[in-house]
Amino acid sequence: MAAVEIVSFGYLHDVPPAAHLTIDLRHHFRDPHVSPELRYMTAADEPVRTAVLNTPGITALVDAAAIAVTAFAAGPSAGTVTVADGCAGGRHRAPTFAAALAERLRTDGHQVTVTHRDMTRPVVQR
Repeated sequence: MAAVEIVSFGYLHDVPPAAHLTIDLRHHFRDPHVSPELRYMTAADEPVRTAVLNTPGITALVDAAAIAVTAFAAGPSAGTVTVADGCAGGRHRAPTFAAALAERLRTDGHQVTVTHRDMTRPVVQR
């Protein structure tokens, strides 16, 4: 199977990283930032992961992204397949989605690395 690099990021910090597949989680999935008890947590915290993964549509999107990665990996050009997934600040939805996608891809036999570009950056006040 292919090598896959997943990069989670926040659109409010910098431009999206270059990728074969970029997934924008900002407008269709519940944002833990709006909950005061979750705002200053990150995807490293179980309550954030639970909130994100219980959002309708997330698991279907993980499955669809895994299928897309497998399609890229099956192409005639060898090399690492890069997936970038972003939310507003890069602390909640994007890193949770990245970890879920990585787990799914590893189960499918891919070699996966994950980088959370903005997860440790300060909370964006909005």
